[in-house]
Amino acid sequence: MPSHFKPLGEFDLIERFFKMGADSLRTDADQAIVLGIGDDCALIKPQADEEIAITSDMLVEGRHFFADADPEQLARKALAVNLSDLAAMGARPLGFTLAIALPAINEAWLEAFSKGLFATAKQYSCPLIGGDTTAGLLTISITAFGATPVVKAIRRSGAKPGDDIWVSGAVGDARLALAALRHEIKLSSEDLQQVAHRMHQPSPRVELGIQLRDVASSALDISDGLLGDLRHILKRSQVDAQIQLEQLPKSITLQKQDVSIQHQFAACGGDDYELCFTASPSQRDKIQAMSKSLNLPLTIIGKILPKKGIDSKLYLINSSGAAMSDAEVAPFLNSFDHFA
Repeated sequence: MPSHFKPLGEFDLIERFFKMGADSLRTDADQAIVLGIGDDCALIKPQADEEIAITSDMLVEGRHFFADADPEQLARKALAVNLSDLAAMGARPLGFTLAIALPAINEAWLEAFSKGLFATAKQYSCPLIGGDTTAGLLTISITAFGATPVVKAIRRSGAKPGDDIWVSGAVGDARLALAALRHEIKLSSEDLQQVAHRMHQPSPRVELGIQLRDVASSALDISDGLLGDLRHILKRSQVDAQIQLEQLPKSITLQKQDVSIQHQFAACGGDDYELCFTASPSQRDKIQAMSKSLNLPLTIIGKILPKKGIDSKLYLINSSGAAMSDAEVAPFLNSFDHFA
């Protein structure tokens, strides 16, 4: 972090870097936010036919981001990962709270952080409505609130045998960027810039989630690895699934790597924040139309199968069309573990 510090109290910090920015984003259109920053609680009043979706994510220095992470990018990502959860439920953003622990009050760092935070908040019409600050290891915790029409929220439990399995965008780039930053893989500066952008500034698929409300049977966002996350849908829906490994959508940059790295990073790399969802084959035309209107690739990667055993199972099909053994499949099911 920059070394210049100026002594500010907690309430001065909130007023200067967060409340003023939050107030600047409030408009008369924010009818759901009855009361924002400045009282003991924020007040949210959804429409009569809506339900509230709530999600929280925490980012901890040294665990989720490097100590020298760019504060503007860090703020954008901290909010984006919460918006990605709302997107997976088909919820439109209403607002968010921010709880942040800081090792010291650093004006330059806070200026950049608040800039990135409010730029993302403005982009997705999601104002800051409250939070807290304290001293400690740099930790950013955001709780985001969204709204969906009653019974329209997309859950993980709705996948049906015969459903297609889809994924948005491309997967594996964030893991490739991490490998390059750890000096595990060497990338050209141009390629690193491409994948690092995906790692540091993911794009929550909010509009896609809203359009999928009456189309998808289940959905989730890909935060800890595509196939590991997909297993949450299988477990909640009590189904099995078959995935075509070759069909996992990969960027041109990732496709330059060895095939084994391509498959590994795309299957379980994590930090992609794309949406994985299931839908009846009868919805293919609608989904392809969405893809075109959103200018966002949407790819079928497999199908949902009836559950055969006690536990839900994921079958992988290799490039030859053969089912892979359990031992071959196991490495592709690893997910990011926050306590490992």
